[in-house]
Amino acid sequence: MDWLRVLLAVAGGLLLVWLVVLALLWRTRPDGLTAREALRLLPDLVRLVRRLAADRSLPRTVRVRLWLLLAYLLSPVDLVPDVVPVLGYADDVVVTAWALRSVVRRAGDDALARHWPGEAAGLAVVRRLAGLTRPPPPG
Repeated sequence: MDWLRVLLAVAGGLLLVWLVVLALLWRTRPDGLTAREALRLLPDLVRLVRRLAADRSLPRTVRVRLWLLLAYLLSPVDLVPDVVPVLGYADDVVVTAWALRSVVRRAGDDALARHWPGEAAGLAVVRRLAGLTRPPPPG
């Protein structure tokens, strides 16, 4: 029965982290982001990663990191299986945000803007995920 308690504690911790990430994303979203643009964010993000990975002007380590990210996102094997409600996709979000931060530090904001296929409001969300902008202070 101790393994059940450990499993519940881990699941509860992951749920808490996921809720915090969702709250931060919701709080820092641009005012102009519509529901339609938010739904398009994931396909635009996948196209962005693919375009950055194919850009030969970027350092090889950046491109390799992006190809590994694409392989991870397309792989049926995840840290947390996608069949687990809510938590199944949390690892994808965290890994994607970490990889974007890492890539943007090396490639720069210009590469991000040059390859972004979507709307400006979606790019603002991606920039925040990548740690390029700080949300405005409350009030």
